[in-house]
Amino acid sequence: MKLTYTSIKEDSKLILTNFNCAPSQQMLSDKGMYKVLWAKEASRDIVIDGYTLHLEKGQLIFCTPLNVLEIAQSDGLLALVFNREFYCIREHDDEISCNGFLFYGSSQPPVITLSDKELKSYDAMFLMIQEEFETRDHIQGEMLRVLLKRLLITSSRHIKSQLPEPEMPSNQFDLVRQYHILVEQHFRTLHKVSEYADLLFKSPKTLSNHFKNMGDTSPLKVINDRIILEAKRLLLYSDKNVEEVSYDIGFNDAGHFSKFFKKHTGVPPGTFKKSKSPL
Repeated sequence: MKLTYTSIKEDSKLILTNFNCAPSQQMLSDKGMYKVLWAKEASRDIVIDGYTLHLEKGQLIFCTPLNVLEIAQSDGLLALVFNREFYCIREHDDEISCNGFLFYGSSQPPVITLSDKELKSYDAMFLMIQEEFETRDHIQGEMLRVLLKRLLITSSRHIKSQLPEPEMPSNQFDLVRQYHILVEQHFRTLHKVSEYADLLFKSPKTLSNHFKNMGDTSPLKVINDRIILEAKRLLLYSDKNVEEVSYDIGFNDAGHFSKFFKKHTGVPPGTFKKSKSPL
């Protein structure tokens, strides 16, 4: 199945698929596409950035265009795929935008687990979206956009409710999210927590305290994880050598990058490139 809405005027696209046909498989290599994957009928293994991730039945995962996916043809998976032109509110930094809680470029795409009641709600939302694909009129795109927004709002609420302290002040909540967004924008050039603290007009200690209150990883680990993720992607999915990769992610010295990579992965980048290959 592959149901597609496109607007030539807006250059926008929304797709509902189960990846069980050749055209939908080819779509995995398209750049600039956000993906909401739902293991609706059964548990599934998918490959994200070269590594296997197991989704339990009922779980959803939210992937940005940065995530490289490998999905075998199999029953049980349903996905919504869309580009920034179809849906994004980046300029307003809304929490349900492409820079929100679901899509902020994290090295670990968020996964949510649904209760039996929530499964019924998501089933209804996906069914409404599927039915809207059958209605061809001048407001079809806007209706699909509204339905997608509802799904993203519901998912954002779900993620917020699962945080260790969902009632924490919204300003602390937003600060941590804004930090993730800034790391996504500047990880190639800014490698220190203090540099991001300056952009946010906060002290590094204040940032660390907010991350600790949320039960999140440390601010430095967010930077390091994002750098390592990009390095792995380039090593796995490009023809660049280790030196070229090191310069691409902001290291002036390939030797320094090699030590950094080995410290965080356990193997030198050259060894990683030779031993790992896209499936």
